[in-house]
Amino acid sequence: MIEIENLTKTYGDVTVVDNVSLAMQPRSITVIVGTSGSGKTTLLRMINRLVEPTSGIIRIDGQNILDIPGHALRRSIGYAIQGHGLFPHRTVAQNIATVPELLGWDRSRIDAKVAELLALFQLEPSLYAKRFPRELSGGQQQRVGVARALAAEPNILLMDEPFGALDPIIRAKAQDDLLAIQKKLDVTVVLVTHDMDEAFHLANRIAVMDKGKIVQYAPPADLVLKPATEFVRTMIGERERPLRLLSVATIAEIVEPGEAEGEPLPATTSQRDALSAMLWTGRESLPVIGTDGRKAGRIRRESLLHNAAGSS
Repeated sequence: MIEIENLTKTYGDVTVVDNVSLAMQPRSITVIVGTSGSGKTTLLRMINRLVEPTSGIIRIDGQNILDIPGHALRRSIGYAIQGHGLFPHRTVAQNIATVPELLGWDRSRIDAKVAELLALFQLEPSLYAKRFPRELSGGQQQRVGVARALAAEPNILLMDEPFGALDPIIRAKAQDDLLAIQKKLDVTVVLVTHDMDEAFHLANRIAVMDKGKIVQYAPPADLVLKPATEFVRTMIGERERPLRLLSVATIAEIVEPGEAEGEPLPATTSQRDALSAMLWTGRESLPVIGTDGRKAGRIRRESLLHNAAGSS
C-alpha cells in the first residue's frame, strides 16, 4: 500500500502540491488527472523521491520512504515516462537489463527476465533483443520502456503520461496491454495523465488534482454520478457523462434471461462497447456468454440507454 499524508511541495513562494493525503491499494491502478500545472507529475515523482517533499509523509507498506536511500528506493520502483526514455546506444535487451544489472543479478537470471518480458510484451526475443531503439516503432519503443520499468520485479510501477506520444490506435492497444500485464504481475500502478478517457479506461480509482490539491479521489463511476466540484464536472465533460458511465460498467450487471441473435459478447465487455456493437450491427439485443464460456442470457439496447440516461 502507498500512503500519502499531508504531502506538500513548494518552490519558493509557489505551492505545487498542497497538503495531499490519499491511500493507494496494493495491486490496483490509481490514475492522477488534472490540467497542466496542477501538480500531478510532482506528486508522482515524490513517490520515488525524484522530487523531495517539503513536508508530509509517504509510506510504502508501512515504511517511510525517507528511511530508504534514494537510489535504493528508485531501483525498487518501476518508472516509465512519455517517450519511453530508452538509451539509444544500448540494445533492447541491454535497456531492459539496466536495473537488474545495477542490482547485481547474475547473467542467467537477467537473460531469463529479458526473454520473459519480451515475450510478455509480444516482442519475439530472437527478433528484437539485439535491435536498437531506432529500429523499433513508437509503440514497440513504449513497450520496451515499460518492460525495462518492470525488469527488477517491482511491486510498484509509476507512469508519467506513458502513452501521450502514441497515435490513437497504438495508444489504445498499449492501454489494453497495461491492463493485462498489471493483472498478470499483480503490480500496483500509479499513472499520471491529462486524458480523462485514458483515466476511465484504466483506473480502479481516480485522483483529480486542481491547483496542487486533490479535489476528488474515488472510483470512476463515483466521479460521473457524484462529481465533488465544478472542476471535476468540467474535467469529466458534461456531454461525455453518459458514455463515461457506460465505459466503467460491464454488461454482466444488466444481463437478463432470454435469447438473442448475433455474435455473443463476453460478460466482461463494457456497456459502452456493447452499445457500440449494437449500433454497428443494428441489433436491439445481443447474446452474452459468461466466464465459463456458456450462454448467460442477453442484453438489450434499451437497458444500456436507460443506464446512460441515469448519469444525467
